[in-house]
Amino acid sequence: MTGFTDFLTQSFPAKSIFKVEDIPDLSGKVALVTGANTGVGLEIAKALLFRNAKVYIASRNQEKAEAAIEHLRGATGKEAVFLKLDLAALGVVAEAAKRFLSRETELHMLFNNGGVLGPPIDQLTDNGIDLQFGTNVLGHYYLTSFLLPALLKAASSDPSFGARVVTTSSLGHHFQDINYATLKDGPERRKMGPQRLYCQSKYGNVVFAAELSRRYGKQGIISTSVHPGSIKSEIHRHMNTLSRFLMKAILYEPSYGALTSLWAGTTDAGKELNGKYLVPWARIGSPRPDSQDPEVGGKLWAWLEEQVAEFEKA
Repeated sequence: MTGFTDFLTQSFPAKSIFKVEDIPDLSGKVALVTGANTGVGLEIAKALLFRNAKVYIASRNQEKAEAAIEHLRGATGKEAVFLKLDLAALGVVAEAAKRFLSRETELHMLFNNGGVLGPPIDQLTDNGIDLQFGTNVLGHYYLTSFLLPALLKAASSDPSFGARVVTTSSLGHHFQDINYATLKDGPERRKMGPQRLYCQSKYGNVVFAAELSRRYGKQGIISTSVHPGSIKSEIHRHMNTLSRFLMKAILYEPSYGALTSLWAGTTDAGKELNGKYLVPWARIGSPRPDSQDPEVGGKLWAWLEEQVAEFEKA
C-alpha cells in the first residue's frame, strides 16, 4: 500500500529534469498512441510529431480524431494518421491492428494510453467484461499481442532503440488487486463499485506491463507502466460535479501528464527502464509489490489469453 509521502510526492511532484525538448530526433520511427484525440494522448502525439516520428492516433471517435489531427497539423506542421480503435470491442481491436500491419512492418513506440474511469456500473464490453478492465487491460493486451510482429521487427532492426511499450496506469493501482470474480458482471462486481473497479484495472496495467517485460525483454521490447500524474482530462467525465470541482485544485495540464510516458518511450534513458513503474515527472517509482510477482503476472496473462481464445472461437 502506498504511503502518504508517496501520495504527496506523486500528486505534487518536483520540477521535471526531463523536458519535451530533450526528445531525440525520431525520423524513421513509427508510433501508435491510443486515446490520442484529447488530453495526455494528444500531447504525446504532438511531441512525437515535433520530433519527426510518424504517428498513428488510435481512437474510436473519428470526428474527434480528425479534429485532433487538424489541431496537430496547425501546431506541428506534421500529419498524424487516424486509426479507428475501440478497446472495448475485441473485433474492432483486431481490425485496427490488421489495418496497421497492412501499412507498417515496424512499430517502434506503442503508447497504451487510452482508458475509461468510473463509468456507470451497468456498462460492459462487447464480450461481457467489466468495461474498465476490458478497455484498460484486455483491449490493450489484445492490441499489443497483435502488434508484436511489428514491435519485434523494430527491436531487431534498431537494437540501440529497441521497441517501447508504455502502458498508462495510476497511483490508484496501490489500492486494489485483481478479484477475478468481478471481471464479469455479478454481485461481487457491483458491490466493488466503479472506483475500486478502476483501481483494479490500473493494477492490471502494472501487472501486464511487468509480465510483458519478462516475456519479451530479451528480444528488445522495453515495457514500462506509468502513473502520469493528476491530470486534467476527459477521463473524469463520469465523476459527479462536486468531485470534478474539488479535483481541479490538484490537476495539472495534459502536457505534464505526457512527460513520463515520453521519457520512457523516446529517450536513451528509457532503454534501461524495462519492467519499471514510473511516476511524475520522469522518475522511477515503487509499484505495489505483489504486482511484480511472476505468479500474479502469469495468472493475469493466462486469463487474458483465455478471453481472447473465447472471443476468437465465437
